[in-house]
Amino acid sequence: MISVVVVDDQALVRAGFRVLVDSSSDLEVLGEAGDGIEAVQMVRQLRPEVVLMDIRMPGMDGIEATRQIVGAPEGAETRVLIVTTFELDEYVYAALRAGASGFLLKDTPPEELLDAIRVIAAGNALLAPSVTRTLIAEFAGRAAPLVKNDDMLEMITPREREVLLHIARGRSNREIADELHMSSATAKTHVSRLLSKLGARDRAQLVVIAYESGLATGG
Repeated sequence: MISVVVVDDQALVRAGFRVLVDSSSDLEVLGEAGDGIEAVQMVRQLRPEVVLMDIRMPGMDGIEATRQIVGAPEGAETRVLIVTTFELDEYVYAALRAGASGFLLKDTPPEELLDAIRVIAAGNALLAPSVTRTLIAEFAGRAAPLVKNDDMLEMITPREREVLLHIARGRSNREIADELHMSSATAKTHVSRLLSKLGARDRAQLVVIAYESGLATGG
């Protein structure tokens, strides 16, 4: 049973998510929070596997709540899935940088949302190619990387740099394997090594690192 906490400042939205999640035999809502402060406290007490997190809330917003949740020992096994209204929400990148494992739109079909929870709970990032490319569209308008830091990449091999760049471009493991003429298993191994060497929680964090290091650019 996958445990979930729903965080949104609108009671009707929380109720809708609860009904949807509880309708699945393998998912269970442990609690609901109406703001970031309540969310952080609830996660520390209940230690859910997944948090559905809104961004814009009064008091502590979803970004700061995410940062505090993933940064605490009690949240080490908790994954945050941002559920936002706008595809190009200016806060999405900041939320991923804070430690969120992915994001979805609130108008996502119900079954896709349930599948997303399962993906996040399994330890994977919900950054499918189409979603990643949406994020990349935002970077396209940037003239330069946010932080030019080659030191971040000194510990990885040239081949791993290639893989990281393809991850930042929104490529799946299969697409990376085809592009670099390797097996899917080898591509998966490279991704696992990148996660370990760069101290990233998941694929979402690798995308952030690729841009912040200057390896990937908007152009």
